[in-house]
Amino acid sequence: MADKFDPYREALIVETTTIWPEGTELDPQRRVELESLLHASPDEASQLEYVRTHTGFCRQITVTDEDLQRVSS
Repeated sequence: MADKFDPYREALIVETTTIWPEGTELDPQRRVELESLLHASPDEASQLEYVRTHTGFCRQITVTDEDLQRVSS
């Protein structure tokens, strides 16, 4: 279940992960660029989740077509 953007948790982010849809074929360098853009504006992500870790939170973004259109333009 997706979470809403939370400034408090954002201050405690210690790692990030990105989940790509199956079959997404991108050049590895382009994938890294898109992940950077997605995590640069997590408040705009369609599917955002905060996963509790021992030292803070992991921001997990599940990439959607909407997200790809937004960061690719």
